[in-house]
Amino acid sequence: MDQDKTFTRRETKIKDGAAIKDDLAIKDDAAIVELYWQRDEKAIRETKRKYGNYLAKIAYNILHNYEDSQESVNDAYLKAWNAIPPYRPPILRVFLSRLTRQTAIDIYRKEHSLKRGGSEYAISLSELEEVVAGSEQFDSPADSLDGRILADSINGFLATLNEQAQAMFLSRYYFMDSIKEIAANFDAGESLVKSQLHRTRQGLRKHLESEGYINENR
Repeated sequence: MDQDKTFTRRETKIKDGAAIKDDLAIKDDAAIVELYWQRDEKAIRETKRKYGNYLAKIAYNILHNYEDSQESVNDAYLKAWNAIPPYRPPILRVFLSRLTRQTAIDIYRKEHSLKRGGSEYAISLSELEEVVAGSEQFDSPADSLDGRILADSINGFLATLNEQAQAMFLSRYYFMDSIKEIAANFDAGESLVKSQLHRTRQGLRKHLESEGYINENR
């Protein structure tokens, strides 16, 4: 491993011109994954350094509670530690976000019914009820969407959308971003975001009907 390419030394200047050397900070995901494979506990520290805030936001959007969000992220770190090795994630950020999302949803289900609370998870699932209504295969929006949001059929539909429509859909229904946050991220009005999401949901429903997942006569 080429250490010069993997690590960078961060320095903090002080008044007398000296420098305080910080710990070596890993900037390469492959190097972080390698730490997991070496069973080096620094792997979790570096994961938290690079992705902690990102994962905390995903968890908070689902749980709407700071303490539960921290518990979810910590559980995700532990799951990553237990999974690597033997697994070697091709994209660490995606792997961690999936672990965090799954863990947060498990916590949410234990503490709430889907009709209680004001988290973006509950709100976004309620928006998608119109998509899965009439399906004989799914018992509830959670059953249909938590495990299937990126399933092959839905991926096929998303591939037909333009880049902005895809990104808005995933922001809302995978990362649970609020309408306000999506509007800010895309420099668009909230009404435009709502309209785009509505069109995408309607298109998804028609796609699922054509694939036989939903009885269109219901």
